[in-house]
Amino acid sequence: MKKAVHFGAGNIGRGFIGSLFSQSGYHVTFVDIADQIINKLNEEKKYNVVLATEEKETVTIENVSGLNNLHQVEDVIQTISEATYLTTAIGPNILPRIAPLIARGITSRLSSSNEKLYVIACENQIGATDILKEHIMENLDEDTKAKLDGRVYFFNSAVDRIVPIQDQDSLDVLVEPYYEWVVETKESIPHVEGMTIVGDLAPFIERKLFTVNTGHAVIAYFGYLQGKETIDKTLADDQIANQVRETLKETGAYLVKQYGLNEEEHTAYINKNIERFKNPYLNDGVTRVGRAPIRKLGPEDRLVRPTTEAQKAGLAYSNLAKAIAAALLFDYQEDPEATEIQSIIKADGVAAVLKKVSHLEEDSEITQEVMKQYDLLKK
Repeated sequence: MKKAVHFGAGNIGRGFIGSLFSQSGYHVTFVDIADQIINKLNEEKKYNVVLATEEKETVTIENVSGLNNLHQVEDVIQTISEATYLTTAIGPNILPRIAPLIARGITSRLSSSNEKLYVIACENQIGATDILKEHIMENLDEDTKAKLDGRVYFFNSAVDRIVPIQDQDSLDVLVEPYYEWVVETKESIPHVEGMTIVGDLAPFIERKLFTVNTGHAVIAYFGYLQGKETIDKTLADDQIANQVRETLKETGAYLVKQYGLNEEEHTAYINKNIERFKNPYLNDGVTRVGRAPIRKLGPEDRLVRPTTEAQKAGLAYSNLAKAIAAALLFDYQEDPEATEIQSIIKADGVAAVLKKVSHLEEDSEITQEVMKQYDLLKK
């Protein structure tokens, strides 16, 4: 049986990428530090993926196992040596931590096998696989690097599926019916059900990040400010729903101009995604979607990147600035990144956060607009 190794045994890993590999005839080895999940995978050897619909259609995912990358290092290295695909869904910030182990697996593989390995980081991050590759290369010697060509491939990808936080006592995962996994390559690669191959990923990943992820974040941060609990209930508020649409009009104007997208088709894409967010069966909490605001306010992420690009293109960005301001007001005490932002604001002000986290100069037009919107939202 073909083999895939996937770093990240959480809900996205099991409910999306891992399930597609299993349904495509692969044995999937999940690698994670969460002993409870790893042990359950090895004991039960299967789990269910349940669609968030009224009917709750269910698919049983089999041919799965787990390894702990802290305690079973040699087993992980051996698994990488035997796999066709190596994928991740662990969060972009964790990629540097797993790179040394992946590098050891690749080194072992190249000394014992001529089979091709395909590495794909499935993260909400532009160029995530490039980032992972860079960290892997830092951990390879020159002889191993010389052997990579034609044997180890690194492909960037865009992934899209809403998977809410849920009961961790079960391996079963609730997911929305819609998903998209787009991989950038001109190579002919082994088939995986549900994977779409494209020659140029940029329009796909930016369309997704600056529509789905931007829209999701806007709903979460404005919902939090209004005391809403879930994403669908937040969108039931017409004022917030209108704010989301106005923000996505701004990201859409940039995307249409940058990539020559059809304006009517992109408007339909926006509307389709707003309908996805309304799904009451997901019961998706605003604090889950809004978590990790430092990452979400990064210079290349869903709020700041479309804002800076819109400004460069001479396009409107006031609603995006308002969304950034709302993210700065996300003071959820159980989120370490949220509390860190609040500490910086308290000590040095809003502009200091934007400089440190978003790499925006304190005297920039964007910073000034965000600060104006911040003051308005606080009233």
